[in-house]
Amino acid sequence: MEGDLPGPDGCHCIQCRKQSGHYFVSTDVLRSALTIQGQEYVRWFQSSEKVRRGFCGVCGSSLFWDPIGRDWTGIAMGAFDTPTNARLAVHVHTAEKGDYYDIVDDVPQFSTVPPQPH
Repeated sequence: MEGDLPGPDGCHCIQCRKQSGHYFVSTDVLRSALTIQGQEYVRWFQSSEKVRRGFCGVCGSSLFWDPIGRDWTGIAMGAFDTPTNARLAVHVHTAEKGDYYDIVDDVPQFSTVPPQPH
């Protein structure tokens, strides 16, 4: 992808927490702007009717959150090797957050998910 990354979101839903081990932070990128180097190593798992998740078939790292029928893919912020210069833009599904942590920053919070600009 070229250009600045959109501000990432932190998803606190139960499924993201179980899949990632904590809350999952990703940035949403238009598929037409996305190039995956090493895509032969990406494995996909259909985690629900609406979403598939991509991970590295070599090391198991979480890489993508890919909603079916949308024109964008969520890329895990931990997948980037270089500085992203991005800052967390929003917390979503905070009603499902774990009881073992508090959200203490000034980033906007939504108990579910705000309307998507895509």
